Amino acid sequence: MIAFKHSYAELPSPCFARVNPTPVSAPQIIKINTKLATKLGFDLDYFKTSDATKIFSGNSVSENSKPIAMAYAGHQFGNWVHSLGDGRAILLGEIDTPEGVRFDIQLKGSGKTPFSRQGDGRAWLGPVLREYIVSEAMHHLGIPSTRSLLTLTTGDIVYRERPLPGAILVRVSRSHIRVGTFQYFYARNDYNSLKRLADYLINRCYPEIKYARNPYLALLESIVERQIKLVVQWLGVGFIHGVMNTDNTSLSCETIDFGPCAFLDKYHPEKVFSSIDFNGRYSFSNQPKIMQWNLTQFAATLLPLIDSNVDVSKKLANEALSEISDLYETHWLEIFGAKLGIKTPNTNDHNLILEFLTAFQSAGCDFTKAFRILSELEFDAITYKAFEPIAENPQSLLHWLNKWKDRLYTLALPDLDRRKLMQRSNPWIIPRNHQIELAIQESLEGDYFRFNNLVEALKKPYKRQIKYAAFSKPPRSNEIVTKTHCGT
Repeated sequence: MIAFKHSYAELPSPCFARVNPTPVSAPQIIKINTKLATKLGFDLDYFKTSDATKIFSGNSVSENSKPIAMAYAGHQFGNWVHSLGDGRAILLGEIDTPEGVRFDIQLKGSGKTPFSRQGDGRAWLGPVLREYIVSEAMHHLGIPSTRSLLTLTTGDIVYRERPLPGAILVRVSRSHIRVGTFQYFYARNDYNSLKRLADYLINRCYPEIKYARNPYLALLESIVERQIKLVVQWLGVGFIHGVMNTDNTSLSCETIDFGPCAFLDKYHPEKVFSSIDFNGRYSFSNQPKIMQWNLTQFAATLLPLIDSNVDVSKKLANEALSEISDLYETHWLEIFGAKLGIKTPNTNDHNLILEFLTAFQSAGCDFTKAFRILSELEFDAITYKAFEPIAENPQSLLHWLNKWKDRLYTLALPDLDRRKLMQRSNPWIIPRNHQIELAIQESLEGDYFRFNNLVEALKKPYKRQIKYAAFSKPPRSNEIVTKTHCGT
């Protein structure tokens, strides 16, 4: 029996709705994240039992589980929605690892809840596999992320544009509390629940600030820094979230909700993949601005808690938000400086990095491959000719490459150490959009070979793995993915 805890369910009842998963006809586990399962304290033999299949498909409720759907609101593409909540996800409970770290265990695609609105509460196999691939890839890239413990097929059909096989993802997170969770209570002037929620989040995820002079201001400051760093980490690997709504902004500061997400192939700062992002609100380069906007919405919900005097509260919150620009610059320089072999970048390196990205764009370079090529070139071999396999106009890199070499001359860093630093900062492999789509299409035919191999390859993203070389290649012209879709 799983030793579920239910600390979130001890909050005021408006925070959630009690609901059991809806049973499915023929559940079957298709992927077990064995390392994560072990970390969480599971005996791997448990997943061979019918009990595990029943619990994680929603066909049975564990004796000590009290399933809930969490309530939240949110701004979706900037538009306020008063009530959203978990429309197709159910929190089974929380478990403590052998080291004493607490994680949520949630079923995604487990049936209707009171927050489903017009939805069916289900997920089909494609988005489930996409989230498994990308969330695990993010983790191994060193980027905070929710994780995937299991994927299951349900034996049922889900209707989207066409009939599709149903599936369930078992998602693991430090917490599923979002900016939208705070907005839900702030919009209702329910400041008692708001305070209880803030205290809970501090105890759960930020215990180090529990005894700060002003813990609610400290909460804002902590989340501001972590969210800004998170987005810069996204930029560093060319990741586009696709739906950075406030209800998709985790306050445990993990990447969450891998719907129409994608990774850059050729570099373009305004690139959008999401089929529903018609105006480019969540484009690649717009992500830092959107995170600042989301953090401002979060700060607004904390005003009643930061200080009883509204003017004082606004002043303190604005001071915390005013740090965003400097924090962004610091983290951006750190991450992109390392990507270019500059261990301690200075403000003058800002323009050098920007010029490189502009040169990338002019050359038509693949984002990931271009950085990786730089990281593997010995100093004397740095030439635009090295980029001919992955660029349309490699000669346009010549001017920048000379400037970069001049900068490298000034570094007290042996060339081998420079390349090692860069190879730790520039992945050899990412979840290529076309490979994800191929894995999904083959899985729909019952062939999980590509999916399983892709997951394995992404466990060591910074290491050159010859056996998985095909997964590292940019797409051919007929393989390019231009649009990605939300699973609902």
